[in-house]
Amino acid sequence: MKQRLLLILFLLTVQLAQAGDWLKEAVIVRRADIMAKAEWALQQQPVTVTASRCDRSAGGLHDFYSEGDYWWPNPAHPDSPYVQKDGQTNPDNFVTHRQAMVRFSRVAGALAAAYVATGDKKYLTHVLTHVRAWFISPDTRMNPHLLYAQAIKGRATGRGIGIIDTVHFIEVAQALRIMEKAGAIPPDDLAAVKAWFAAYLKWMTEHQYGIDEMNAANNHGTCWVMQVAAFSKFLGNEQWQNFCINRYKEVLLPRQMAADGSFPQELRRTKPYGYALFNLDAMATVCQILSSPGNDLWKYTETTGKTISKGIAYMFPYVKDKNTWPFAKDVMYWEQWPVAHPFLLFGAAAYDNKDYFGVWQRLEHNPQVEEVLRNLPVRNPEIWMVKL
Repeated sequence: MKQRLLLILFLLTVQLAQAGDWLKEAVIVRRADIMAKAEWALQQQPVTVTASRCDRSAGGLHDFYSEGDYWWPNPAHPDSPYVQKDGQTNPDNFVTHRQAMVRFSRVAGALAAAYVATGDKKYLTHVLTHVRAWFISPDTRMNPHLLYAQAIKGRATGRGIGIIDTVHFIEVAQALRIMEKAGAIPPDDLAAVKAWFAAYLKWMTEHQYGIDEMNAANNHGTCWVMQVAAFSKFLGNEQWQNFCINRYKEVLLPRQMAADGSFPQELRRTKPYGYALFNLDAMATVCQILSSPGNDLWKYTETTGKTISKGIAYMFPYVKDKNTWPFAKDVMYWEQWPVAHPFLLFGAAAYDNKDYFGVWQRLEHNPQVEEVLRNLPVRNPEIWMVKL
């Protein structure tokens, strides 16, 4: 037992030394939270899309289905097509598949973080149980497409913007990268899972829904890039990685960010604070996934002076003290933000900024509100800082 513990400590020391000082600091300050989440995750058994089905879905048992959050019955004509109320979530919509996906992401991310913190492969072994259920088992796997996501009664059986629902697979993909490097996933399983992600990547880059989402001018376009970046990184697909790098430089940064570092498309919404945080998290995660010594997106400056550092600097005062927010309060969930946003830790590491780290350290690391979880796909930023 003593020898095994010494081995784990040795592996942990080597692993964290290779990863950098900021990762070591993050693991130290969040160790209790990491281990508590891992203990919860170890108790969870797989629940996939096949565990429930909505009668309104145009798909089958293995097809992911969700409904547009801000669409409601028309009070004048209850049986007519739904009407939109931007920023106001309809509590009667079918969200069970999304909840299962969020849960899967929480489990995989928490267990991968525990492995990073301890070096103990038992955490990765449990991830494999869930991975097999979602991507491999004929009885429970999800089909690799989102044809029926964010449907609207009377208007659409699915929409391109539904692709944002699979942002919760990005930490699963990163956990799989960690498992692959650790030798914690059998070759046959790894091949099957990579085949699933390759099929999904092909669908979201070739189907019209995916093309529409790629061209979205707000957080949806950012999240498309974030997903393609994460999935292509897991697959070792350099073509799509390079595409995402260019998309960040040529589209996301210049077209979404204002000169002051804000995101006007998000600020004009009915939940400007939450959306601004969400888009900044996604854009910072793109930089974290795709940056390399020879192509550091954290240091990249667009021709008019726009850079991710300016985006973080713009939002940071309003995260540090939300009372200084100069715009309208969000129509829903205003009190639940901010939390420990990944852009704070990523920014601390990228710019050696102790203030960013200090605020990240004191904020909530384990939110339970469903809307917050839905808009926080990176809940374990430490797993994105490991050298792979």
